[in-house]
Amino acid sequence: MSKNILVCVAWPYANGPFHVGHVAGAYLPPDIFARYHRLKGNNVLMVSGSDCHGTPITLAAEQDGITPQEVISRHHPAFLKTFEVLGITFDLFTQTYTDNHYEVTTDIFLRLKEGGYLYKERMTGSYSETLGRFLPDRFVEGICPHCKFPRARGDQCDNCGKLLDPWELGEPRSTIDGAPVTFRETEHYFLDLAKLEPALREWLDSTDRSYWRSNTVQFTQNWLREGLRGRAITRDLEWGVPVPDDDPVFKDKRIYVWFDAVIGYYSASIEWAKRLGEPERWRDWWVCNTDGSSPARSYYFIGKDNIPFHTIIWPALLLGYGDRVLAYDVPANEFLNLEGDKMSTSRNWALWLPDVEERYQPDQLRFYLTANAPEGRDSNWSWSDFVRRNNDELVATWGNLANRVLNIAHRNFGQVPDPGALQDVDKQLLDAAEEAFTTIGELLEAVKLRSSLQETLALAQRANQYISEQEPWKLVKTDKTRAAAVIYTGLRVVDNLKTLFCPFLPFSSQQLHELLGYEGTISPQPYTEEEQAPDGSPRQVLTGKYAGEAQWQPSALPIGQALKAPVPLFKKLDDSVVDEELARLRQGLETTRKC
Repeated sequence: MSKNILVCVAWPYANGPFHVGHVAGAYLPPDIFARYHRLKGNNVLMVSGSDCHGTPITLAAEQDGITPQEVISRHHPAFLKTFEVLGITFDLFTQTYTDNHYEVTTDIFLRLKEGGYLYKERMTGSYSETLGRFLPDRFVEGICPHCKFPRARGDQCDNCGKLLDPWELGEPRSTIDGAPVTFRETEHYFLDLAKLEPALREWLDSTDRSYWRSNTVQFTQNWLREGLRGRAITRDLEWGVPVPDDDPVFKDKRIYVWFDAVIGYYSASIEWAKRLGEPERWRDWWVCNTDGSSPARSYYFIGKDNIPFHTIIWPALLLGYGDRVLAYDVPANEFLNLEGDKMSTSRNWALWLPDVEERYQPDQLRFYLTANAPEGRDSNWSWSDFVRRNNDELVATWGNLANRVLNIAHRNFGQVPDPGALQDVDKQLLDAAEEAFTTIGELLEAVKLRSSLQETLALAQRANQYISEQEPWKLVKTDKTRAAAVIYTGLRVVDNLKTLFCPFLPFSSQQLHELLGYEGTISPQPYTEEEQAPDGSPRQVLTGKYAGEAQWQPSALPIGQALKAPVPLFKKLDDSVVDEELARLRQGLETTRKC
C-alpha cells in the first residue's frame, strides 16, 4: 500500500547563489530520498522555496541600490537553474513572497493568539548605531556566557548549543560591519514556549526517536534542558509579513523571519494543492486522522544550525495551532568544508554551483556530494579526492561494469541473449542483486544515504569481479552458450544497478535505461514549468503530471530485447583538474581581498 511521504526542504535566503555546501547539506539529500520513494510508488510531496524576508534580503537590496523584490528576482531563477542542472525535483519550489504565504502565516498567527499562545511584552532589542536599525538576533555575535565560544550568535551558541539572547553575549557586535551593538527597548509579540513545553515534551517522549541523528537529539535536548521561555516573533523591520494588529505600535513591525519561514512548508503544500486543481489535497500530508494518528510521514532536511527551529519551534507552532502532523524525522546534516577550511561567502572561499555545474557532469557532482556527505560529522570537499573518487569509483567501478557488459553483449548478440541453464555462480550474483533492493531500500528509508550509496557501489564491484573471473570475451570464442549465460547475468545485474543507482545518479541511470532497450522514463518525476510572479520573476510551478512508473523492483529484462550501441556513462578526469581548480579558488580569494 502506498504511503504519504512529505519531504520538507530548507528555505534558502534569496540573496546569493548556492555553493556545494548548501547542496550537500540540504538540497541533494531530500532529492535522493524523494526519488527513492517515488520509485517505490509512494505518494511524495516535496516542497520548499526562496525565503524572501529578513535582514539578509534588505541588506542586499541596500548594498546594490535596488528593491528587495529585485534581489529576489535576481537569485530565485539561479536556484531554479541549479535544481534543473543537478536534477533536484520539487513538487513545488515557490517563495515566501506570495499572497498565499502571507494569508497562511497570518492565519497561524491569529490562531495562536486566540489560543493564548502569544503575548505582548517590551524587550531589549539589538541596535546598530552605525546602520541606524535594529538587528535580528542572528546578526549579533559575541562571547558565549556559558562556554566562552567567541563567535556565539544572538539566538544560540553553535558550540555548546545553549539558547541565548543577544544581551547575554560578551562584547556583542554586528556581523554586518563588526561595530559594537547597543540595546534599546521595543515592544513585540512573543510565542509562549513555556506554555507549549508540556505538549512538546509529551510529543518528543511519546515514541522511540532512536532513529534521529545524534546532532538532532543533542541540539533538541540542550534547548529543553534549559527550559523553554517566550521568544519574540515580531521585529522592527520594514520588509516581511505585516503583523495582524491594528495597534499603531505594530504599524512598522513585521513578523520575524524565523516564524514565517518554517510556516513555508505548510503554505507551500496548500499552494501546491491549489495549483493542482485539488485545493484540499494538501490535507493528506498535514491533517491528523480523527484518532490523532498521522496520515503521513514528514521529513525535514536542513543544516545542523537550524535544528532547534524544526524540533522545538515549528512543532510548538503546530501543537498550538492543533490537529496538524508533526515531524517524523529531522535528518540534519553537518557542514561541508572546502580544502580543510570552513566555507566563507564573505571571503569567497566556496565552490559556487553556477560555476562548477558548467564544468562537470551533474551525476559526477551528485556522486561525490553523496559519497562525501556530512551526515554524522563535518566532511571536506577536496579536489584531489573528487578526481580520485570520480576515476576510481564512478568511472572504473560502475561505469566500467556497465560499459564492458553492454559492449560485449551488443557486439556479440545485439540483444539480451537466451541464457540457457545458469550455474550456481550466476544465480548467487543475481540473488545478491535482488536482495539489494531490500537492504539498500532500508538504508534509504532510514536516510542513511552515504551508506546506501556505498552498498550499491559494493554490488557493482562484486559484479565486476564476476565478469573478470568468467571472462565472457573469451567465452564468446570458445563456448558461446556459456558466454550467453554470463552476459545475460551481467545485463540483469546492470539493469538492477541502474535502478539502485537511480536516486543518486538519475541522468546516467536514464541513459543506461535507454541503452538497455527500454522506452520511457525510469523514475517518476514531477513535471514543472515556470510562470511569471507578480514582481516579474520566474517561479516554478507544478503541471500536475508525473512521468514514469514506480520501478523499485528487481530486473525483468526480457530475453530478445534489442540493445543500443553503448557509450561511456561518465568522463574520466585528468589529474590537471586539481591544480586548475585550486588556482581558481586562490584567484577568488585574491580578488575578494583586493575588493
